[in-house]
Amino acid sequence: MNHRLAIAQRNFFQKLFSRDVHHLWDLVIQLVSRELKLRYKRSVLGIAWTLLNPLLQLLVFATVFRGVLQLNIPHYASSVFCGLMVWNWFQSSLTDGTGVINANPTLIRQPGFPSIILPIVVILVHMVHFLLALPVLVIFLLIDGVMLQTTLWQLPLLMLLQLGFTAGLSYILAATNVMFHDTRYTVGVLLQLLFYATPIFYDLSHIPVRYQFWYQLNPIAHLVTAYRGILIQGVPPNWFPLLGVGVVAIGLFMVGRTYFMVQSDRFVEEL
Repeated sequence: MNHRLAIAQRNFFQKLFSRDVHHLWDLVIQLVSRELKLRYKRSVLGIAWTLLNPLLQLLVFATVFRGVLQLNIPHYASSVFCGLMVWNWFQSSLTDGTGVINANPTLIRQPGFPSIILPIVVILVHMVHFLLALPVLVIFLLIDGVMLQTTLWQLPLLMLLQLGFTAGLSYILAATNVMFHDTRYTVGVLLQLLFYATPIFYDLSHIPVRYQFWYQLNPIAHLVTAYRGILIQGVPPNWFPLLGVGVVAIGLFMVGRTYFMVQSDRFVEEL
């Protein structure tokens, strides 16, 4: 048994560090770099828009829900800022990822181009935005009187979880959108609904008990709550529901990747 496990581990690491995988990673890094340069090529504020967008949203929510409706949530501005960063990474990745195949017909038509990396490139581009906004959030937390705790080391685990969950969904949506262009518009509407069903400008504890069950089915609600726990409350996240999110993420990734690979044979014909 141990011998088989050792062989399986050796094969895994051989594949992980093989020349083909290195080539794919180099290609992913180049495409992420190219996307970031093109995105802000003629923009005056450039990548600063990645910070301005959540800050402007924060201003609206803080004014309406703190000043007008007076929600009694400790560190409300920090809580909303944290939720918006997590949400924007998820929403932007899904929105852009759904249309990524249709947006890159030249790359898709190149013989041997690995289209499987394009949804991942989109998610990594928005992860860069998330990482760039993270120091600003930390400064915001310190100004707001939040003391950062050693639980911060668990942050990469949450990011990995979010990345895997988003990647699985992106594969399915990107492949479906090639055949059915209504997919992108449907995703936009569903994301709007999911935004209000996710505790971004309110707290999960404010949800009436009779609705709590439905909120437990929302993976992003668990992720947002976990990020806030680590960054604001300084407590470890509740890993029990996150374990369920992890199982869903792995399942979605495997199903989504397989579906994408099957459908990819029709991409050139459909574009």
